Amino acid sequence: MKLVTYLEKGQEKVGALTADEKAIRPLPYADMVSAIEAGLAAVKAAPLGDAVPLESVTLLAPVPRPRQDVICLGMNYVDHAREAAKFNGEAFAKDKPVAVYFSKRVPEAVAPEGFIDSHPGLVEKLDYEAELAVIIGPAAKQVHAERAGEYVFGYTVLNDVSARTLQTAHKQWYYGKSLDGFTPMGPCILTADEVSFPPALRITARVNGEQRQSAVTDQLITSIADTIAELSAGMTLLPGTIIATGTPAGVGMGFDPPRFLKPGDTVECEIEKIGVLRNTVK
Repeated sequence: MKLVTYLEKGQEKVGALTADEKAIRPLPYADMVSAIEAGLAAVKAAPLGDAVPLESVTLLAPVPRPRQDVICLGMNYVDHAREAAKFNGEAFAKDKPVAVYFSKRVPEAVAPEGFIDSHPGLVEKLDYEAELAVIIGPAAKQVHAERAGEYVFGYTVLNDVSARTLQTAHKQWYYGKSLDGFTPMGPCILTADEVSFPPALRITARVNGEQRQSAVTDQLITSIADTIAELSAGMTLLPGTIIATGTPAGVGMGFDPPRFLKPGDTVECEIEKIGVLRNTVK
């Protein structure tokens, strides 16, 4: 099942894509977080409204306004950790085999086909990061790794847009990751029952049609199960919590010379079975 949030005649709605992905069947929930709180079984059993052509509505990010900051993992693919350290060893050194966590403030996630704000005059080195995002279903507290899959509602694509100069200028990454327009998300949530756990899906990123990133999502240094177990050991992960699992090698700062984004560039982040998240820099 692929779930979407969309705008129809000025009203925000939640629905399920039809099998051919050309239409949406509305679901009886006020928003996506309400659907997630109801639970996957309830969503799959909920009555569907009449199909609405996809071309007649505007897709929004599947969770347009996350209830909390997005939790992110840094340098969670081996090759990306290497390219990051090469770009700036002081800022990106990872000398211990432990997860690097940071959060990303998201007042409103950027919709599929929406714009990435380049923040002229503030941002000098604008970068992209294609990531698999995990959506938590039931509230997770002290979850053992072997049961972590039971707490996943679904998955989506997230572009962890980064201002590298701001990111590396501080002792932490919050500011350089959290500017307005820095979290494109979508195009849908693929429900967890559609793929095995942990998902082994091809993840790629293209800039102006040129492939820059390519990996498989089971290559994570810290697995999804271990991430959920470690985080939930000391904090409650509420329904709808979004965990961005890290990006593979091939980001702009990894090239020599670096290849950062500029206004007019189009970034496509794609994950097998979920879809393509396409956004343009303005």
